[in-house]
Amino acid sequence: MINALWTSATGMRAQQFNIDTIANNLANVNTTGFKKARVEFQDLLYQTIRAPGAQSTQDTIIPVGIQLGHGVRPSATQRMFSLGNVVETKNVFDLKLDSPYSFFKVVDDKQNFLYTRDGSFKLDDQGQLVTSDGFSLDPAITIPAESAAEITIGSDGTISVREDGQAEPQQVGQVTIYRFANPSGLQSVGQNFYRATVASGVEQIDQFGTMTSGFLEISNVEVVEEMVRLITGQRAYEANSRAIMASDDMLSTANSIRR
Repeated sequence: MINALWTSATGMRAQQFNIDTIANNLANVNTTGFKKARVEFQDLLYQTIRAPGAQSTQDTIIPVGIQLGHGVRPSATQRMFSLGNVVETKNVFDLKLDSPYSFFKVVDDKQNFLYTRDGSFKLDDQGQLVTSDGFSLDPAITIPAESAAEITIGSDGTISVREDGQAEPQQVGQVTIYRFANPSGLQSVGQNFYRATVASGVEQIDQFGTMTSGFLEISNVEVVEEMVRLITGQRAYEANSRAIMASDDMLSTANSIRR
């Protein structure tokens, strides 16, 4: 009965972690480029009372053993890189990545490389394309905004500018996109950014990746799906709490026995 108390406690902690993850998904339902997370679980150590395959007699073996589990724990938070819904903004600097595994590369204020799927770029005071936090694209792209009459961004990231008095547009740069062997191995650092890790592998230029200007990819969180997972997690949490109550009642009964 004491084991049941601790085992059920691990179940409650695991479901609390699960609900916290679901809450974060729901909180970011309108976050541009956000990718939902899914919690994965694994069972804990087992107490082997009788091992399967052990000899019961000289000529026979035990077909099924006796093992007692000791609970559960979260093993991973899997980032789901499926495509999110698309909204049209008609802003030329809003870029939607067409592949679910492509990323933009930016440089933060400490000269660290970060990766994002948030394509809502702006122009800073120097005419450079930057994120909402002022981090510039890598490689950097500068657009002569004062004399630009028309700006277009092609599906391959090529940026063309037609200046006043010119008939033909001139290419001023190209937005490079990247991919990883294991995007789920990227480390989330907040502000819609990821950091490369040993698990994700080294960045590679996405030779076949494309983008669409004037559109944004919003979160891939499905509210109905998250609500179902929330209810399931809540019921599992409640069931584990009832197991603790049942174990406590059994201990109370055992303690009240009189000789």
